Amino acid sequence: MDRRLTKEALRLMEAHVAFVRCTVVQAVGSVPGKVGASMLVRPDGTTLGTIGGAALEEQVKTLARAALDSHRGDLRHFELSTWKPGGIPSLCGGSVDIALEYVPALPNLLIWGGGHVAHALTQLLPTLEYDYSIADDREEWVSRERFPSADERIVVPAAELFDRVEPGRFTHLYLLGYDALKDGEVLRAAVDRFPNYIGLIASQAKRAHLFAKLRGDGVSELALSRVHSPVGLAIGAERPAEIAVSIVAEIVRELHPEKPIRRGVGSRARSETAHASDTAR
Repeated sequence: MDRRLTKEALRLMEAHVAFVRCTVVQAVGSVPGKVGASMLVRPDGTTLGTIGGAALEEQVKTLARAALDSHRGDLRHFELSTWKPGGIPSLCGGSVDIALEYVPALPNLLIWGGGHVAHALTQLLPTLEYDYSIADDREEWVSRERFPSADERIVVPAAELFDRVEPGRFTHLYLLGYDALKDGEVLRAAVDRFPNYIGLIASQAKRAHLFAKLRGDGVSELALSRVHSPVGLAIGAERPAEIAVSIVAEIVRELHPEKPIRRGVGSRARSETAHASDTAR
């Protein structure tokens, strides 16, 4: 095992950056990369390590970029013999099997509002190795005792949240606040400055009010379409712990879009549920 690759893989995981690890898992005959030879391919196309170089490596790089786009790994066989049907331009004469392991960027959540739903949600996140930071303008609601596993506990006025944190660091923003006006301040800044998933916990009336205010401020329908409300998979969740489960389930669904949803015998179809805003308190 190459220590440089291990360190870089850990760095990418901590930075919430997806990558593909390409590894020789079988080799027959004369080949440049022996079993265990590995290469990391980053989203920008740069690499670390080698599986043998030349035409083989270039083809695997192309496959790795496709894996990053599709979020799916693969296992490929290569004949390193230019004279064989399907062989790559090589005179080595052997063959290799390359495993392409897609390593997703694990979520890093920014949560506004340290109420009941936030507390229930953050009980689940560490078990999935999802990172999170919690922000509120009430110091006692973002204490270390309340959120011991948070990367950051931020006490900040709603309007100044994105002056204190770098939005691009986070994969998800959840507005789980206790005050609709303050949620609106965060949301107004988020539609312009937060580049990824935005989730708002709200009743239909609260959502309609906030969206009307944003339209009045000149926010486009395209920008509003980025806001997910209600949050989570529609599983009929009502209590804070149930809403937390629905949020985590939606994130897992995002991470594995290619896998079919299986329902048990007798399960009912999912129903759309609008979460009342007072459950966040």
